[in-house]
Amino acid sequence: MNIHNKKKLISFLKYKNEFQSYGLKKVRSYELVLHWLSNRLSRNQFLILSGILVGCTAGLAGVLLKTLVHYIHHFIITKVHFEEQIFFYGVFPFLGIVLTTLVVIYVYKGNDRKGIGAILYEIAKNSSIVSSVKMYSQIVQSAITVGLGGSAGLESPIAVTGAAIGSNFAQTYRLGYKERTLLLAAGATAGIASAFNAPIAGVMFAFEILLTGVVFSDFIPLVVAAVCGSLLSRILLQEDVLFRFYTRQSFDYYNVPYYLLLGIATGFYARYYVYVNLKVEHYIKNLKFSRLKKAVLGGAALSFLCVLLPPLFGEGYETLKLMTMGNPAVIIENSFFGYLDLGSWTIIIFLVLICLLKAFASSITIFSGGNGGNFAPSLFAGGTLGFLFALICKQFGMENVPMSNLVLVGMAGVMSGVLYAPLTAIFLIAESSQGYDLFIPLMIVAVISYLMARWFSPVNPEMQPMIDRGHIFTSEHDSNLVNSLQLESFIDRNSEGILENSPVSDLFSLIKNGKKNIFAVLDKDQNLKGVLTLDDVRPYLFNKDQELPESIEKIMIVPPAIVHLNDDAVAIIKKFDETGAWHLPVLDSQEKFVGFISKSKILTGYRQLLKEYS
Repeated sequence: MNIHNKKKLISFLKYKNEFQSYGLKKVRSYELVLHWLSNRLSRNQFLILSGILVGCTAGLAGVLLKTLVHYIHHFIITKVHFEEQIFFYGVFPFLGIVLTTLVVIYVYKGNDRKGIGAILYEIAKNSSIVSSVKMYSQIVQSAITVGLGGSAGLESPIAVTGAAIGSNFAQTYRLGYKERTLLLAAGATAGIASAFNAPIAGVMFAFEILLTGVVFSDFIPLVVAAVCGSLLSRILLQEDVLFRFYTRQSFDYYNVPYYLLLGIATGFYARYYVYVNLKVEHYIKNLKFSRLKKAVLGGAALSFLCVLLPPLFGEGYETLKLMTMGNPAVIIENSFFGYLDLGSWTIIIFLVLICLLKAFASSITIFSGGNGGNFAPSLFAGGTLGFLFALICKQFGMENVPMSNLVLVGMAGVMSGVLYAPLTAIFLIAESSQGYDLFIPLMIVAVISYLMARWFSPVNPEMQPMIDRGHIFTSEHDSNLVNSLQLESFIDRNSEGILENSPVSDLFSLIKNGKKNIFAVLDKDQNLKGVLTLDDVRPYLFNKDQELPESIEKIMIVPPAIVHLNDDAVAIIKKFDETGAWHLPVLDSQEKFVGFISKSKILTGYRQLLKEYS
């Protein structure tokens, strides 16, 4: 063996032993190669390589899920007549939600955190560490739900799957917090790009939704991952599976009034959609039923809606394509409305019901036990609203109504208002329709809808509970690091306390023999009654003429704020900021005194994290 090959062998064995020292008994050759590369390439070079690998893997996951669901729908919808489809519409959506719930309960042990909120939670609360189970669990659950007719989208599960792939790749090669977050976002970006065949929209999604408040100078891995995901989607998916629209009109500035009115309509509808989602979620969560009974109830309600209005079945993208072609008769022929003869008002009534009930169908699907997201429902509702708006304009005798364009920009409008993501919506529709000349109407409608949404609520109401709990942030700096702090380590459990009925002289002994400058005043059951600092007792220490109070109870003060063990980092820091205190007492779940937490220690820990993750 020559010297060069011998050096390669030694290097190979070195990294194999290093991997095994981390508990990885079964080491694959490609892992050794990548680990070796991670130590030989520069940081930027390895991140670009990582973006390619994560993007391809997440893109393949997206292609797999889209293909699987497409073939299930193809079998149900195209192989039988409407009279037979009624049976499928009445049974399959019900089975989809119930089976998904059973899988979650018995296979994944009840762990069903889903949607974009799941990614934001992992970024903020878990240092971008996502369970490896999510690399496949979301595919299984959403394929069952949406494949069998759940009125939700596949894009959020694909994004969560991609995020899990990126996070676990970073964990395998022991990358830091910033690199791990970047690759998590790259995986989600690739997933969105493959789902819509829209790489720019995937990048916008990452910056506009996932990385809000996280400042990155690196963005090339996101772009590379998006391109890889989109390319795989374009190469592997059949034309009828792709999210693409080929029918549209050229932009005419004379049609701007149509877009202005549609922007207002989508803004109001987006608010309606979000409101219905929140109400249905609240109603289902408050039901005194088991998880399985909720699934049965939700599945039955969804099946009824799908029988009444078949376009509510599944994602609804095929219906959107029919709308852009401007053929209303095809949309209602496979429904009970096809038997009505109300002239042009039949399709208008049909579309009004779809718009009103789509919000219920999607929220029932997601919150009663199914798995899916609001990407597809918001796009479907927006396209339907745009088509309805165009038909009403024609019904009142208006000429040259750009029907196809109104369907497309309607999709962008509702998505922008529902997800609070105008840039993602604009680029998504522009890319999927190759309608770059539609940027002006897309911007008009998406921005109006977004501004109206912000007028109703400054932040997305769907994310508001997570913001209130400190799980996600809206500030410009990297606040996610705050929740990486292990606050338990900042609590001084050796804090000194004194009984409330003790004489003040006992406190003097504590000060003389101890090193603390703040003391807890307790009752006999260790319940906190008040606090004392050196400043509070200084007049009695150095003024011998000062008459001593009868007991500690007479001079103790009420603490400016109380911290509980289950408080998150953001809430604790907010209490320090509001009170101006440097020490606050900590109580457990039984309201017993635990110790004091120090603001200076938290700030020191935060500075150390900044150094570690910089």
